[in-house]
Amino acid sequence: MINIDIEKKLHGSDGDMNLKVTTTIKSGDFIALTGKSGSGKTTFLRILAGLEDVYGFIKVDDTLFLDKSFSLSIQKREIGFVFQDYALFENMDLIQNLLYVKNDKQLAKHLLEIVELYQLKNQKISKLSGGQKQRVALCRALMNKPKLLLMDEPFSALDVTMRVKLQQQLTSLHKEFHCTTIMVSHEPSEIYKLADRVIVLENGKIIKDGKPKDVLIKTDTKKSISFEAEILDIIKVDIAYTLVVSISQQIVKILITKDEAKRLKIGSVVKLNPYFIPLLSQ
Repeated sequence: MINIDIEKKLHGSDGDMNLKVTTTIKSGDFIALTGKSGSGKTTFLRILAGLEDVYGFIKVDDTLFLDKSFSLSIQKREIGFVFQDYALFENMDLIQNLLYVKNDKQLAKHLLEIVELYQLKNQKISKLSGGQKQRVALCRALMNKPKLLLMDEPFSALDVTMRVKLQQQLTSLHKEFHCTTIMVSHEPSEIYKLADRVIVLENGKIIKDGKPKDVLIKTDTKKSISFEAEILDIIKVDIAYTLVVSISQQIVKILITKDEAKRLKIGSVVKLNPYFIPLLSQ
């Protein structure tokens, strides 16, 4: 069990903000931390890691991280941290980056095999793609078999295919190492698939806390379901009109009427119902 009761004044773009989080987290859970930019998510992770000074109390299982008169050093906190910028040693190869944390060749091999990178173990980090660097960063964070794995938007720079692949690998690693994982994310689908629990921060305070299905799924049945799409093109072939739109990183063609074609404009946003019928242009 992780017990947290912390408070810290932050200086954001909208002025001063008081980050105040009081919560408990079950050991072994996968927590998604979400909310608007500037709500205190990254600072909260850095506080847990010991990278930020803070007033309060943090205890992870039987290990005291912080109280009024004591702060456990970063090295003794048994934490793995995956940063947005990877924070890898570019002049080293893959295996050296992992062994720098802990000289355990068997564990390093095992981790790289899980993320399908062992064949590149002697490749320099500077030669890797973004997705490969992200997988190395995840492996390195697990080299000490941490009690607590912290990840700051680990998949934000990846394409959809690589994002899904890494999500699957992360799920396997989380279960195998039995660590408590806290991940900052803005992607609802990612949170829904990975997390046991979602904590939503706003202006430094927890405003929602619960299971993904309770926090993320909108249950207002009075409003019809709709999708927002950007109009990329309107094509006329003979007497038929086709609307080309972008929906959630996919390009879709939709047959529309002549009247609809007249009132829609390229570059605008249209709301579509589940049958892909234009409801409203914005």
